[in-house]
Amino acid sequence: MQIIKLVGEGIVTVVEEPDPIPGAGEVLVETAVSAICGSELHSYRGEGSQQGNTGHEAAGTVVKLGEGVSGPAIGQRVGVSAIAGCGECAYCAKGQYTWCPRFKFYGSMHAERFLAAANACHPLPDDVSWEAGVLLTGDGLGVPYHTSTKIASPEIRTVAVFGVGPIGLGSVLLQAFLGRRVIAVDISAARLRMAKHLGAGDTVNATDDDTAKRVRALTGGTGADACIEAAGRPETALACFAAVRTAGTVVFNGEQGALPLSPSDHFIRRDITAVGAWFYHFSEFGPMLDLYRNGLPVRDLISHRYPFMEAGAAFETFSSGQSAKVLLSYR
Repeated sequence: MQIIKLVGEGIVTVVEEPDPIPGAGEVLVETAVSAICGSELHSYRGEGSQQGNTGHEAAGTVVKLGEGVSGPAIGQRVGVSAIAGCGECAYCAKGQYTWCPRFKFYGSMHAERFLAAANACHPLPDDVSWEAGVLLTGDGLGVPYHTSTKIASPEIRTVAVFGVGPIGLGSVLLQAFLGRRVIAVDISAARLRMAKHLGAGDTVNATDDDTAKRVRALTGGTGADACIEAAGRPETALACFAAVRTAGTVVFNGEQGALPLSPSDHFIRRDITAVGAWFYHFSEFGPMLDLYRNGLPVRDLISHRYPFMEAGAAFETFSSGQSAKVLLSYR
């Protein structure tokens, strides 16, 4: 089979490797489509990926079963969660794989065929296209949906999204679809235009404005009910606390290191709640599918499509900061 290789320093190649062999509890999937995630840019721009590749969002058809697998069946269309639970703990019983103490991460999905845990495969109904399927079962909608469960209170009417890369744009789309006023914050004019197209009522260019001051001005001086940190930058995280209203909520999506936060100033004296939201629960696919069937235009998150043999151009486009979700097609 052919598989994408991230050499490093912005170089991407396609190489030939043997088909992976599914082990116990695993399946081999023939890829229809894969999506590029922002977390892959570290390897793309840096030292590359020494083994396999960083792809972890894909959908395709099951072509081989490992030992002990009774489902999904060969020929089944599936979207795949990159996080697989042990299948034995209390969290796995509820489909909360990301909380499983023995969860396993599956990658190398930018390839003609890839391995997945059988219990992490979502069968795709006939009314779900490959493109919609990879977004519903990967980071594209998964992270925004899981984030939405942290701010489900009907009292939350205004949401500021700091950082409108693909994950942030997903939150813009979803929060606007849920009827909330969305304020999008970024340094990219192109992505702010995308956010406007996806439902943002207001946009703030962080290059030109004091973002917290601007968000407060747009909310009558009060601040947003909730701020979503999707940029993974310390200054953006601190801006979220400055821009959120008293008794508001900050949700962290962007991975980053330690921050100089004060329990008194940032939390106690303003009654602020701060939570993290990582990936999504396997059990959340059903509610996401319902949203899609009720009109959520999830495919609007896709800005570029490339044949997988043009992966170099796809990663270059994604790395430019001028795209939303970038997909690779294998058929």
